[in-house]
Amino acid sequence: MITLRAAEERDLPAILAIHNHAVLHETSIWNDQVVDLAERRSWWQARVARGFPLSVADADGLVAGYGTFGDFRPHQGCRFTVEHSVYVASDSRRQGIGAALLEHLIVEARRLKMHAMVGGIASDNFASLALHARFGFVETGRMPQVGFKFGRWLDLVFMQKLILTA
Repeated sequence: MITLRAAEERDLPAILAIHNHAVLHETSIWNDQVVDLAERRSWWQARVARGFPLSVADADGLVAGYGTFGDFRPHQGCRFTVEHSVYVASDSRRQGIGAALLEHLIVEARRLKMHAMVGGIASDNFASLALHARFGFVETGRMPQVGFKFGRWLDLVFMQKLILTA
């Protein structure tokens, strides 16, 4: 059974493992170097301090994925727009965990009275593009070859969902 809950410090090693797996094997995170537990702890503390969610999908005591959002851009005019991230452990995919986390983040964005959510997705991440479309996100921009990883150029697709329209 999957339970969504706020991430706790005890979850950080699992979050770190999911993050670093994506760094080493996927185009979902455009970094080349893994991070350590101290970095993930600082990142988690910064999210919590700003009032942003960092949620985990708990599968019978194991963290199967996580989702969060933060400022889209550091300008006051963007204060009602957040950029989100959802990551699922490689052995837990295709079980609805990504969908559950994304739906949860949408609810949290509404609760915080955000107007829009933005996701930056590598154009080769077809599963994520389809997931976002299923939840009403629309492609609002495509930036060719702005990323470089694994010896090749990557396109970035921005997908957006208006959360509060009034």
